[in-house]
Amino acid sequence: MAEQGTTPGGKRGYAGTWPPRAAVPAGGYIPARLSIWPSFVETLRQWARAEAGAGRLLPWVPVAFGTGIALYFAAEHEPVLWVAASVAIALCALAFMLRRQRLFPAIVMVAAVAAGFATATWRTAHVAHTVLARPMFSVALTGFVETRDIREKTDRFVLRVVSMESPRDATRLDRVRLSVKKGTAPEVGSFVALKARLLPPLGPQRPGSYDFGRDLYFQGIGASGFVMGAVKTTEPPASGGFALRYAAFMQGLRDAIDARIRTTLDGDQRAIATALLTGRRDAITTPVNDAMFISGLGHVLSISGYHMAVVAGVVFFAVRALLALFPALTAGHPIKKWAAASALVAAAFYLMLSGAEVATQRSFFMTAVVLIAVIVDRRAITFRTLAVAALIVLVIAPEALVHPSFQMSFAATLGLVALVQIGMPSLLASPDHSVTARVALWGGREIAMLVLASLVAGLATTPYAAFHFHRVTPYGLLANLAAMPVVSAVVMPAGLLGLAAMPFGFDGVFWAIMGVGIDWMIVVTQWVAGLPGAVGRMAAFGTGPLIVASAGLVLLGLLRTPLRWSGAALLAVALIWAVRVPQPDVLVAADGRNVAVRGGDGRLHLMRSGKDAFLVKEWLAADADARTAADPSLADGVSCDENGCVTQGAGGMLVSLAMRPAALADDCERAALIVTARPAPQGCAASVIDAERLRRHGALVLRRTRDGFAVDAVRPGGIDRPWSPAVPGDTESETALRPPGRAPRPAVDATPAEADLQGDD
Repeated sequence: MAEQGTTPGGKRGYAGTWPPRAAVPAGGYIPARLSIWPSFVETLRQWARAEAGAGRLLPWVPVAFGTGIALYFAAEHEPVLWVAASVAIALCALAFMLRRQRLFPAIVMVAAVAAGFATATWRTAHVAHTVLARPMFSVALTGFVETRDIREKTDRFVLRVVSMESPRDATRLDRVRLSVKKGTAPEVGSFVALKARLLPPLGPQRPGSYDFGRDLYFQGIGASGFVMGAVKTTEPPASGGFALRYAAFMQGLRDAIDARIRTTLDGDQRAIATALLTGRRDAITTPVNDAMFISGLGHVLSISGYHMAVVAGVVFFAVRALLALFPALTAGHPIKKWAAASALVAAAFYLMLSGAEVATQRSFFMTAVVLIAVIVDRRAITFRTLAVAALIVLVIAPEALVHPSFQMSFAATLGLVALVQIGMPSLLASPDHSVTARVALWGGREIAMLVLASLVAGLATTPYAAFHFHRVTPYGLLANLAAMPVVSAVVMPAGLLGLAAMPFGFDGVFWAIMGVGIDWMIVVTQWVAGLPGAVGRMAAFGTGPLIVASAGLVLLGLLRTPLRWSGAALLAVALIWAVRVPQPDVLVAADGRNVAVRGGDGRLHLMRSGKDAFLVKEWLAADADARTAADPSLADGVSCDENGCVTQGAGGMLVSLAMRPAALADDCERAALIVTARPAPQGCAASVIDAERLRRHGALVLRRTRDGFAVDAVRPGGIDRPWSPAVPGDTESETALRPPGRAPRPAVDATPAEADLQGDD
């Protein structure tokens, strides 16, 4: 529809709607085609104004806050806390003063970025502690046991160190994580004395992979290792404090639950039941654990939004139904609010019982905001609810932003909230035809909702699963449809009833029911994992495509106008970028004892002087290679002797792993690249990665160039962070490796011996 009018100056104008229709004369001779552009620009402005309307700002605040945290972790060295805090405070004050101005939304976003940066800086300063720089082979330790993990093959515990003695090193650590033989881990809260071998926290296995050392740093752990000899329990010199007593109480409660479950269930049944109720999932056998993740049911093992929603939902409806039995209460009191309060208490208890991991914290805060909204008569499931939960988690633990659990959990929740806000109302508001009503009676609508929810959550988490675990789950929807109704209707309710019945001694029957449901889930898991093409592998693609994909998901989820489809465009760009990232030609371990070379067949071939199955598994996964660390084909084309190994890479280049000096002289003449844990020889014609380079830069990946190799390192020169400190004096930022010019031969005395001279000489 269009209207013509005359302005006070006498000129006629034109007003139209998007999309533009046939042109209407506006007092000039403008072609119809050129009138499209102004209409398009005006439409974009209208959409932008709609997105910036009342109530639309809050969901974007945690996005900006998280951006500030991401910038902090991307910094080359530790920021100055007082500067970061001052900038954040100043920007927040400026935003408050301009709250009635048009620039207010932009200033709020900038202030949120600065606040996220400052919060992450403060968090690192708050947890600052010493990190072990080099191995310690025999250390006498005493301290309190803070946590304990029961695993498939070994047990593990965290020791809060009271005393630490080593004959060769005066390093003092606050906490260490130690492995012991299965069944020998001490009780939480006990004071122990032991000897251990300590190692620096495990860093990234290749550039761009997950930094386990950063994870341990924010847990306050400065080293990991294993116990040597017996663990002796002794009397503590002082009390461990309230936090330790609380940890011991909760650990005792988890052990009691596990013991009761063990009376009825065993094997993976018991391990999964314990994982669902207490969060301890390390006892699940490797085949079942792998099958769970391959099939797309791995999320069941990590206590997150689904589990918290089931716990709160069961308690809410049970309490409300119980109170509804009393008409006087129903008529005169807000029993719905009482039920919500009861569900909130139950969710808080479940949070403490399960260990309060990042995903569980996010789930609890999300659930708490929903229940509080019910109590105060507000709408529960909104983007504001998600925004508040995200802000709480990021303020408490900014490091959660770079954790896979946080990323996947919030991506799935964002997709589900968007589905509720956009898709579910249309589904629930369908006309009540007779056929539709009959199908709904048989659960057709609920099945459709489950399909949509599983599909949206699976798609939302795919970029993060591909980035961190290098795999996708093609049959995840099938597995969730087959298993999740049983988990929701049988496994989790039976587990909650078992917990409630434990004090009265009637819990056994509920564990048995729980076991039946778990058996079904395992059957589904193994069936789906065994289907052809069940393992979708994705080679490592770096953080660039992940950032673009994250931006696309945020735009798709938070925008309400057709501008949201710009998010789909970003997702397409991220996908194209990810599949076009070139893979490395050579990978070198941080200790120089393992080297992988891409051969002419396009696959990695391994030279190794040490056994590190975890490292090889990570390398193969990042290369989208289905082989295991024990696959004999990894050694194809590799020739080894007591001096080292050599193999031929793509294009015929020779790569050598030199273990003894005797191998270096020969390899310098014929190899394009030499890796050695020894000092580099002088005058070597090959490119050399030696002990000093590995000490400074850690693990390396190399890509062949015309005149050498492009190098990407775990610790590029100049990078110095508390969880990955730079080597003192290291300022080198070399990103290329080129062979030196061939050294001239040393001058040799050419005078012949007199006895060798001939008559004609």
